[in-house]
Amino acid sequence: MTMPGDSTPMQQAVAQILREVDPEPHREGLRETPARFEKALRFYTEGYKKDARSVIGTALFDSESDEMVLVKDIEMYSLCEHHLAPFFGRAHIAYIPDKKIVGLSKVARVVDVFARRLQVQERMTMQIAHALKDALLPTGVGVIVEARHLCMMMRGVEKQNSSTVTSCLLGLFRSDERTRSEFLKLARGL
Repeated sequence: MTMPGDSTPMQQAVAQILREVDPEPHREGLRETPARFEKALRFYTEGYKKDARSVIGTALFDSESDEMVLVKDIEMYSLCEHHLAPFFGRAHIAYIPDKKIVGLSKVARVVDVFARRLQVQERMTMQIAHALKDALLPTGVGVIVEARHLCMMMRGVEKQNSSTVTSCLLGLFRSDERTRSEFLKLARGL
């Protein structure tokens, strides 16, 4: 248990919020909440301590392939920067190699670098695409993110069945209709 005076500024702020919203802020179930909240928030936002190029590291490999590589259904969890409410969903990421491929797990790790920050889905989608483009130098990158936002589901308009889809298409995914169509078809699982 945290002793008075031992808490961090974040824990003190959370304790103040609890006093504002809960009629019994000192009850047993809330006593350790400021410390638990700080630990959880630091985990949820650990992406600020990482960058995509470092996450990819040396997992770039020479390849003669110039065919699309698609990693589908990458789970992602983030926090809306407007309400600090979670949003969660899946990312579908494809690229067309130009002499280099990347270890598949690194694609998912790049998603986490940007999802584990206070975010808006639109910016996160673009950040993922541009980070992969910069690290791999492929002939194209396509990113689709499908997410459900608790800020829309449990407050505001309260639309529980709504989802948001964003995309960022770079290189051949933007300029070549056949490449774009193939990506969209594969991402939908058709």
